[in-house]
Order: sequence, then structure tokens, then C-alpha cells
Amino acid sequence: MADRIELKGLVARGFHGCFDHERRDGQDFSCDITLWLDFRGAASTDDLADTVDYGAVAQRAYGIMTGEPRNLIETVATEIAEALLADDDARAQSGLAPLLHAVEVTIHKPHAPIPLEFGDVAVTARRSRKGRAK
Repeated sequence: MADRIELKGLVARGFHGCFDHERRDGQDFSCDITLWLDFRGAASTDDLADTVDYGAVAQRAYGIMTGEPRNLIETVATEIAEALLADDDARAQSGLAPLLHAVEVTIHKPHAPIPLEFGDVAVTARRSRKGRAK
């Protein structure tokens, strides 16, 4: 599917990391999210109910990023991707067709505790509806 919604640079203060100072002091993380879906239904109705509300996506990701501290940003990225697909599953359980074909979440940790000069550390989790338990 070629249609996609992209949310880039969502910033949130989190307390993720393996070191005590990361858990104590926290740091800013940023998140990029790409959602693959088919826009044809939404384009024909011009109705938000027929597409993904990217404001709700941002709130969901922000809640996870600022939520329970995790050792790994890999865990944070995976939790966001899985939560977004689960939200779409809930839509389907209410009788509406699921919208998402796949989700990709990148978590950036630009202040990772690396004693060298670097631009960014990032991990990406990609999950798709294909292969998910029905």
C-alpha cells in the first residue's frame, strides 16, 4: 500500500535507559511514525471517521513515551507500534473495517550516553496486520 500518514519529530521527555542517571534525570526523545493505509474511502467521503486521526496517534505515542520507564528504546518503539495496531483492532471489533496495513515507529535518542560525538541514535519497529493473530 502506497498511501501513508507520517508524523515526524514528536518530542517527549522520558526516563528510558539502562543507567541510573537516565532513569533519574530523564531526557528528550523524539518519535517518527508512519502509518500505511488506503486513503480511497476517506478521500471519497472527506470524513475523519474514515481515516486515522493523527492527533490521536500523537497522543497515544506521547503517553507511551512519557509513561513507564523502559531499559530499551526498542521496547518503547515496539509498544507504540503494537498499541496503534491494537487501537485499529478495537475499531474493527466495533464493526468498522480496520484501516492500518502497517505501522513503523522510530524512536530517536539524541542524548544517548555515548562518550563520543554523534548526531543521533534511533531504532525502528515495523509491524503489519499481515501475520497478526486474528
